Amino acid sequence: MLSFVKKSSALAVLAVCSLYVQAQKKDLTDEQYFKANFNGIIQPLPMAGKWLDDSHIILTRGGKNYVLDCKTATEKEAVDADISGKDTPAKTTAFIKNGDIYIKKNGVESQLTTNKDKKLNPTVSPDGNYVAFTRNNDLYSISISTNKQNRLTTDGSDVILNGYASWVYTEEILGRASTYRTFWWSPDSKHIAFFRTDDSPVPVYTITDGNGQHGYVEKERYPKVGDPNPEVKIGIISPEGGTVTFADFNDKDDKYFGAPYWTPDGSSLWVQWMNRGQNNLKIWSVDPATGSKKELYDEKQKTWIQLEDGYERLHFLNNNKNFILESDQSGWNHLYLYDMTGKEINPITSGKFTVLNITQIEEKKGIVYFTARSKENTARIDFYSVSLNGKNLQRLTFGDYNNTNINLSPGGSYFITTYSNSATPTKMTLLNNKGKIIKEIGDAKAASFASYNLAATELLRVKSDDGIYDLPMKVTWPQNMDKTKKYPVLISIYGGPNAGTCWDTWSLNGNQQFYAKEGLIQVVMDHRASGHFGKEGVNYMYRNLGYWEMKDYTSMVKWLIANGNADSSKICITGFSYGGYMTCYALTYGSDVFTHGMAGGSVTDWSFYDTHYTERYMDTPAENPEGYKSSSVLSYVDKYKGMLQIVHGVIDDNVHIQNSINLISKLQDAKKDFEFMEYSGGRHGWGGNKWLHYQNSKTEFIYKYLLEKPVNKMMLK
Repeated sequence: MLSFVKKSSALAVLAVCSLYVQAQKKDLTDEQYFKANFNGIIQPLPMAGKWLDDSHIILTRGGKNYVLDCKTATEKEAVDADISGKDTPAKTTAFIKNGDIYIKKNGVESQLTTNKDKKLNPTVSPDGNYVAFTRNNDLYSISISTNKQNRLTTDGSDVILNGYASWVYTEEILGRASTYRTFWWSPDSKHIAFFRTDDSPVPVYTITDGNGQHGYVEKERYPKVGDPNPEVKIGIISPEGGTVTFADFNDKDDKYFGAPYWTPDGSSLWVQWMNRGQNNLKIWSVDPATGSKKELYDEKQKTWIQLEDGYERLHFLNNNKNFILESDQSGWNHLYLYDMTGKEINPITSGKFTVLNITQIEEKKGIVYFTARSKENTARIDFYSVSLNGKNLQRLTFGDYNNTNINLSPGGSYFITTYSNSATPTKMTLLNNKGKIIKEIGDAKAASFASYNLAATELLRVKSDDGIYDLPMKVTWPQNMDKTKKYPVLISIYGGPNAGTCWDTWSLNGNQQFYAKEGLIQVVMDHRASGHFGKEGVNYMYRNLGYWEMKDYTSMVKWLIANGNADSSKICITGFSYGGYMTCYALTYGSDVFTHGMAGGSVTDWSFYDTHYTERYMDTPAENPEGYKSSSVLSYVDKYKGMLQIVHGVIDDNVHIQNSINLISKLQDAKKDFEFMEYSGGRHGWGGNKWLHYQNSKTEFIYKYLLEKPVNKMMLK
């Protein structure tokens, strides 16, 4: 149920009160609460495998494989020939085994290297003839047919990185999925483009732990705000070696590069360049033979432009005449069609909604299939089609659901969607490319679902204080809620820019249900800059982290107190990383509303964090001193009056433990009470029994301060 609520809305109050009325149903058992055994309540969905062609797909049910004929909506048990499919050329893959590089083709493994040096990121060329990799910060290639090894660069060192990324590029620009790889094969396998990174200008941050008699010490090149960044050059070289051609950029310019794109024919390398202020993006076409460059695209924004980290900006068409570009310069992320000279032909999408991902481009039909935040409800994802000329936009998914997975056939004739909402267990359905339902494939709701007393979860909307936004809030209410009582609140958040976590999706979780039975209101909420309201909403955070998140969170908490039976003396917020920052900020700056918090891996002052992420939103401390002061948790320690649990990994190389140390020191100087736990060997997260210990400490905190009773031992890990 979706409710758009205002503080004065009597209808909203009645909507919440209706949740108090529960029919007499069975409660979950301990086996279900604590061991997640929900057999009979929910059941697994079939697994959609590979498409055999444009109208046949393999489905797996109960361990058996079936072929679904989309045209007839019938299934038959699959045979081996169906599973194997038609013969296709074997793709060669490369991997590390026992410290050396191996390849696998036609099921046969072959060893390519035999030395002790650490090798990283082996990547097969598109033609299957070479493997490129890095060793000791130099770039190498090896011929698969002859085992001839070519050393492509020779100056690798602890600060000169060829084909291997510096920390800030991996964490903030290329993304952790890059595994530090910064080399890219051309489609014709004739060239390898790579980053040559000079990390020597970057200050060293020393990380220590208490292991061993003399402790553990780690040196990290980590640029904090205002510090020099690594200097990056883009090189291009043949896999057989020879002279490196460097792209014609000034090495000393204060800039960033995004991951480059090779054109489909391999004739040009397109390079994303951005200034240090991150408000000007240029795309250059670089000649691999000479390194000369030509400007194709120039975008400027008043705030910032997202460079990378999972953001795929360019999509080339196979005709080598056009490309699709993604941009949020209108205030909403949309698709634009360009020719290869950089001339815009037409917008493909427009309006106040956010395109998320291109699923498929059907060039012959002139159609683009994509997912987007629903135009009707931003907490849901829908699937759409649109013509390349920007006409005929059509929603292909149906109903009031969040579509979490779209599986489109190779020719775009059919798709399978997996969908749910807060009140509806997940389903799978087959549709055609006009949005017509062909067949329901699976339903997670099992036979006994309706006979159990499950805590109600719903998505609400709360009007922001300034009346501009309907803020999303997903609430799981206490089981058998009594409207005459007040209940403690547990709010789980992340909170960062364009990083919302509030989705209208169904889930069944034993801990969640048990806390509902214990009388806890559980909440996930998003602010105006979380992505629901496009870049238009995210722009509020420019030079002012913390303020708008807290303003919007406060509005939603006040609604819960006024209309949702929330106990104003037990408003607890919890999060990790940016969520840890928001938790610490809530217990200081926002302490008039938030009374308890559990913060993990927290930034406490943005001067302690890295250049690229922080300066994107805040500029440098020299440019924005007041913004850094107002966004710092340390500025508001005098307002702290509740109870905060602080945890941090000792060797966290992302959010350094100095963040928590500085907050703890301020709290001690102010003679404030708090809880603190550090985890030796822990980075930005940790595993094993230490992670279980951390989870147990959170459980104990909830029972001690919110539920005010002894912890249920079965809740401990």
